[in-house]
Amino acid sequence: MDYFKPISISLSPNTEKDDIRLAFRLLFQSWRWKTINNKQLTINTLEEEFKRYLGVKFAVSFNSGRSAFLAILNSLSLNKGDEVLLQAFTCNAVPNPIIWAGLKPIYVDCDERNFNIDIEDLKRTLRQAQGKKPKVLMVQHTFGLPADLDEILEICQENKLILIEDCAHSLGATYKGKKVGNFGKASFFSFGRDKIISSVYGGMAVTNDENLAKKIKKFQEKCDLPSNFWIFQQLLHPILVNFLILPLYGFFDIGRLILLFFQKIKILSKAVSKKEKKGKKPVYFPKRFPNALAVLALNQLKKLERFILHQKEIARFYGENLKNTNFILPKENQERVYMRYSVLIGDYETDEILKKSRKSKIFLNDGWRKTPITPPDTNQKAMEYLSGSCSTAEKIAKTILNLPTHINISQKDAQKIIDSLKNSIKHL
Repeated sequence: MDYFKPISISLSPNTEKDDIRLAFRLLFQSWRWKTINNKQLTINTLEEEFKRYLGVKFAVSFNSGRSAFLAILNSLSLNKGDEVLLQAFTCNAVPNPIIWAGLKPIYVDCDERNFNIDIEDLKRTLRQAQGKKPKVLMVQHTFGLPADLDEILEICQENKLILIEDCAHSLGATYKGKKVGNFGKASFFSFGRDKIISSVYGGMAVTNDENLAKKIKKFQEKCDLPSNFWIFQQLLHPILVNFLILPLYGFFDIGRLILLFFQKIKILSKAVSKKEKKGKKPVYFPKRFPNALAVLALNQLKKLERFILHQKEIARFYGENLKNTNFILPKENQERVYMRYSVLIGDYETDEILKKSRKSKIFLNDGWRKTPITPPDTNQKAMEYLSGSCSTAEKIAKTILNLPTHINISQKDAQKIIDSLKNSIKHL
């Protein structure tokens, strides 16, 4: 079966044998799915461990990063229609909670050097603000590289902006020795299927503000737990992906067809639903974090430092072997983490490179491409994005290629990816 096993950037990339065994056991322990003696023991432990790791005062869990973000927005005493600044080149999971909260997303361009918010364009946007001034600035640490928080904090102070950090990509990253997630009024993290740590779905809202924490906690308590069937879907995901879908993914497309079939009949969930791509809210957001998924997340959290070290080693290997090529490599930073190793390919066609890689059983399409609000089949108008308003973000989306760095990518796998990329551009 290893002959057919492909190299993939997604499909539960972080899961190891112990994670799969844990998910399998939980599948048959339904009494652990939500509560134990009416107490969510593992959830409490996860929140405490998360606080300890980040060095924050308060951490409140939810069933996704977007649920956590929505909880923060609903706890900030904002008015309907208030504007929230955020960068383009982001996932629809970021503007959607803004829209669901009755607020207005205002997009700022991103910086071509680091894919984070463009500070100069942020200043221009604030100077040109008419009528109501924006109330919130949401800063994304894209693919694990911290944004320029010193300058951002100064801008927030000058313009009376509430800073929220999107740390979905950056668990474990630091800025001047301090872990990201500590700089804003609040921050949120994701434990999605392809994040730094994964429980298929899951997220955390964190803050050092006691009053805000009380409001977020109250929001959490008003949320229902997901249905048993939803929990079942998530527990089944790492099992089916690793034992059936991924081994057959490179074998005449059978694995991909099985995945699509299971998603169609709702045996497995999708990372992003059709509704979300249209700006609509699925019924399973926002929800509390079920105990079963907290068990998976806690197991992953214990392995976080090893995951980060591995990411950095693979990223270093990519950098050493892709320098002096036509690829534009990411900005180096000792404090970052590498949820992805992102390269820009200039004038080459990403579709052609991905197509050639697939012939070698290398699957690099993670959906972070083509459009400024990803994945590519997201309705940009529904996200309230105006075409042409963020030209750099649109350019990056057309020229970016993300390489996997997760724990299941060996140096041998990375070399195959490098060889495939070099071979691809020779024939384009």
